[in-house]
Amino acid sequence: MKIVRTVSEEDFDREAAKILISKMRTPGGIVMGLSTGRTTGAMHRIAAELYRQDPFDISGVTFFAIDEVTGIPDTNPWACRAKLKYELLDSLGVKDGNFLSLPCISEDYIKDGEKFIAELQRRGGIGFAVVGLGENGHVGFNQPGTPFGNAADAGNSAGGVLLSSMDSGLEDRIRTSCGLGSDVRLGGITLDLAAIMGAKEILLPVKGSAKAGILREVVNGPVTENVPASILQLHPDCTLLADSEALSQL
Repeated sequence: MKIVRTVSEEDFDREAAKILISKMRTPGGIVMGLSTGRTTGAMHRIAAELYRQDPFDISGVTFFAIDEVTGIPDTNPWACRAKLKYELLDSLGVKDGNFLSLPCISEDYIKDGEKFIAELQRRGGIGFAVVGLGENGHVGFNQPGTPFGNAADAGNSAGGVLLSSMDSGLEDRIRTSCGLGSDVRLGGITLDLAAIMGAKEILLPVKGSAKAGILREVVNGPVTENVPASILQLHPDCTLLADSEALSQL
């Protein structure tokens, strides 16, 4: 795992945005996975501004969301699709056909997820993926205890999708913000670890002291299902981008 250190959070956000822009410029196009959350919002907005200042052809880029909240419409502000459109993709003028997302509501999530994976493969497979790190070590919605299965050997597999719970803090924020009662069942659908590990290149952006402890386990600890993101140690081209506070315990 390659480690890129930034001094401040502001430097982190700008460096992350520059990486996104550089991948969008990949000759011949690329299939690019994006993540939402408190770590990625600023980098998306800065990337949108950089693009506005110096626009270029992105018609060959397919964007997709690594995971999605289930149980709410995809227009809900907490839906990953809605967040990515608001933070970045609408500013880039991305056409609907170039933005793929997992279903928020479905009668058969797994079947629809398999179609989603097949479409990614039809377009060339995942060339670049930005994956967030949860404070409990989750990556996507792959929570602690998620089996690794064949993820370590995923270079020869398209992987699949997984239905999962979300961490309680995120669920509480969504319920409170949207006024959802306990009768509304919330969850998550995510690329599984094999699909994530099948990406040709991965960026793991981490900032802030709150994630310093779990980042130490991800980078220096054993590869264990108790810390799903630790499997990224085995990826052949994974870059950790982190600020000084996040790296303070390494």
